[in-house]
Amino acid sequence: MKRRILPFLLLLLPGWLPALATAAPDWDQLAPDQQRILGELKLAERWDDLPDARRERLLKGLSHWQKMTPEERRIARKNLKRWRKLPPERRKALRQRLHRYLQLPPDKRRLVRERAHQFRQLPPERREQLRERWRRFSPSYQQHTRDRLLRGGHPFSRGPMGRGR
Repeated sequence: MKRRILPFLLLLLPGWLPALATAAPDWDQLAPDQQRILGELKLAERWDDLPDARRERLLKGLSHWQKMTPEERRIARKNLKRWRKLPPERRKALRQRLHRYLQLPPDKRRLVRERAHQFRQLPPERREQLRERWRRFSPSYQQHTRDRLLRGGHPFSRGPMGRGR
């Protein structure tokens, strides 16, 4: 019996090694500047209890933060403050929206970014008119419009039955 299990375990070992090698460091293994910044976020006491995946994400974010210019950090702080003020259900909806965006193929994501850029270039009054118009649409027509946008069509050129809007 032992002879049959050993080859099986040896076959699995190469798959385990990368997982073992990428384990997130414990608190005492972090650099002092990492400890200082993460400590400001009140993570010092619970760092070693966090799942490895969470610690890895935090370290990746910390690395990105350290590369930011002071102006980029100021903007990030402002955005984080706005994020924290959002109700939980709004944050959940935004996370889901981001997840859907990240599931799109690269060409569709590029198209979404281009359309968002075009929208931001409009005068504020026009953007508000379009937002108000969007709010009046039924959920099914909103979905139809999203689909048209991803196909590259103009979002308001036709209604769901081919009628002009």
